[in-house]
Amino acid sequence: MNFKIIGLVIFAVTFLYELLLAFLDWSSKDNPTPENVRDVYDGEKYKKWLSYHGETCAADLVNTVAGFVIYLALLGFDVLPKIAPSGNVYLAAIEVLLFVLTLDALTGGVYGYVNSMVIDEKYGFNKRTVKTFLVDQLKSYLISVVLTVGLVCLFILIYEALGDWTLLLFSGIMAAILLGISALYPFFSKIYNKFTPLPDGELREKLTALLTKNGYTVREIQVMDGSRRDSRANAYFSGFGKTKTIVLYDTLIDTMTPDEIVAVFAHELGHGLHKDTLKNAPIAVLQVVFIVVAIWLTVRTGAIYPDFGFAGVNYGFAYVLASVIELPLIMPLFSLVSNAVTRRAEYRADAHAVEEGYGKELVSALKKLSGDSLSNLAPSPLLVKLYYSHPTLSQRIAAIERAM
Repeated sequence: MNFKIIGLVIFAVTFLYELLLAFLDWSSKDNPTPENVRDVYDGEKYKKWLSYHGETCAADLVNTVAGFVIYLALLGFDVLPKIAPSGNVYLAAIEVLLFVLTLDALTGGVYGYVNSMVIDEKYGFNKRTVKTFLVDQLKSYLISVVLTVGLVCLFILIYEALGDWTLLLFSGIMAAILLGISALYPFFSKIYNKFTPLPDGELREKLTALLTKNGYTVREIQVMDGSRRDSRANAYFSGFGKTKTIVLYDTLIDTMTPDEIVAVFAHELGHGLHKDTLKNAPIAVLQVVFIVVAIWLTVRTGAIYPDFGFAGVNYGFAYVLASVIELPLIMPLFSLVSNAVTRRAEYRADAHAVEEGYGKELVSALKKLSGDSLSNLAPSPLLVKLYYSHPTLSQRIAAIERAM
């Protein structure tokens, strides 16, 4: 059995799947716009969306093909063993990881620059300076290196000590880290953005009243300087339990009425009341377990490494195989299930906004968000099932109107 041939065949299959998604996305430009969302774009704005959609699809395709070619060369020509000559098990893994993470940062940086500084700049979305873009890329790279190298070294330490018992212990550690990152999201967001309190007034009063009515306590209502990077609007809750922090992008405040903003948060409140985050946790934990299992199986199957040019087990290369070949084969199956679950949750959350009396305002807000973001109003139904975590705008509006 030649593991390299098997691995490269799987790699090619997952690449073809990515091409299928790209084709479905690109070809949706020919789909007719549903009647209930035709007012989102006028003639000129529709042409703008069509152009924007074409350019982003092209950039995504080039990035997908480039990633495939780069890793095909790395794996096919045994490049990674040549840059990891160290005999020490930790250093050999770190050498592979640093090379791959740096390569990913460079290629991802080029893609990100084209997406943000060229395409988004052309269509009026980008607000970053080149300096801000480069600083963001450097921060992301350093965080990626620290987390990935740290976790792989921890895996080595545990596996060298406990062997197959690593599967249980490391799965628990990864699940705890996953939950910890969710809890610390407000802290991580402050690495990139500044937050200021929302001034007293109508909006603050309505948001506070909405949460208080439903038994929640508002810890803070903050405004994030999203406009420093992008003109598109957003908002979110953070915090666990009944105490919540509300975060509004400054772009949201600039483009929506107070009632439309409250409607958006009535939707988010629906997620909280239905405990959607908690319900999604088992799926997320199961995904983490599969990731650990993939790395564990790769580490303990020593025959893999000579086929790729290594003299013995390299934990960094095990991470590469898991992330580039094994997980892309498994994760679409998880996505199919988890996306179906989250799409149902979106309908429930929208229904809660209707119950709060904000159905009309939610429709208006969703149309503004989609129009301002140049969203695809008529994606392929197959693409929605395979890839979308939210229903389409047309589907959501139809459900809201039925509920009203």
